[in-house]
Amino acid sequence: MHRVLLTGGAGYIGAVTAKILQEQGSEVLVYDHLATHSSAKLSDIPYIKGDLLNTQLLTTTLSQFMPDIVMHFAAYIQMGESVRDPRKYYNNNFLGSLNLVESMRQVGCDKLVFASTAGVYGNVSAELATRIPESASGYPTNPYGETKLATERLLKWYDQAYNFRSISIRFFNAAGAYNDLGEDHLEETHIIPNIIRAQLEGREFVLFGNDYDTPDGTCIRDYVHVLDLAEAFRLAGKSLFAGGVTTVYNAGAGTGYSNLEIIKMIEQITGQSVKIKFAPRRPGDANVLIADNSRLKTDLGWLPQHSSLETIITTAYAWHQKQ
Repeated sequence: MHRVLLTGGAGYIGAVTAKILQEQGSEVLVYDHLATHSSAKLSDIPYIKGDLLNTQLLTTTLSQFMPDIVMHFAAYIQMGESVRDPRKYYNNNFLGSLNLVESMRQVGCDKLVFASTAGVYGNVSAELATRIPESASGYPTNPYGETKLATERLLKWYDQAYNFRSISIRFFNAAGAYNDLGEDHLEETHIIPNIIRAQLEGREFVLFGNDYDTPDGTCIRDYVHVLDLAEAFRLAGKSLFAGGVTTVYNAGAGTGYSNLEIIKMIEQITGQSVKIKFAPRRPGDANVLIADNSRLKTDLGWLPQHSSLETIITTAYAWHQKQ
């Protein structure tokens, strides 16, 4: 890969991926509307401030930069907000993706790596939840997951009709930090940064649900370090560049940790206790969700080298302390 355009490249995962690609010698350009993130984290990475709904600027950017491949991270990601305002999500996430692939086709770029989500699976059956394969039926429980799944399906048909090749990465719970790049969402909903912030500020952390059908009563999730996700995107781009076919992959560590295990690890690493207040579980939250990552490992040679819970929390805590 020589030239890579990253939409949403000022976001958490996009910025880390952009930095890794640049460090490994790719020429990188970020296209981001900068409505939810600052350009400061991009450092010396060039960027265009632009929206996916601005097709003229999008096409002009693509035609001038002429990327070998596009990595598409741009999306609104708040599940609860997507239920309250589905129009916002279909406009930005789905229509924006359609605009992107159409603009790419206009300039002759036909390779895309798409940041999808494990949210496309919805509430899978109990027998699949401990190792969710890519073949699991998709029944998203919110418009965020629906727009990601709809984009995956769009990409499948675009390959069949136009030979537009893509790889969709369904990542599970992105976590951890890389140097000066960490989770900085305006409305933070992820458990690890929220526990760390509560501990650093001496606040109580509200934990939703302790009556799940799990060993300690709290739900179990698969956490993958943002560096390992960046590597998954790099490998997917490399595969497409070498002639790889359109497909989807799970990117998760393949190991699950309960909410209480996360709290205990944070306490162990920091040497400080976390004040917990239990609240009723949120509707729709599954007991266990863990990725079957075997295809990504076998096909692309991916290995999650940074995704131990200790590494994830150590890097996240160090980043939050600096903030």
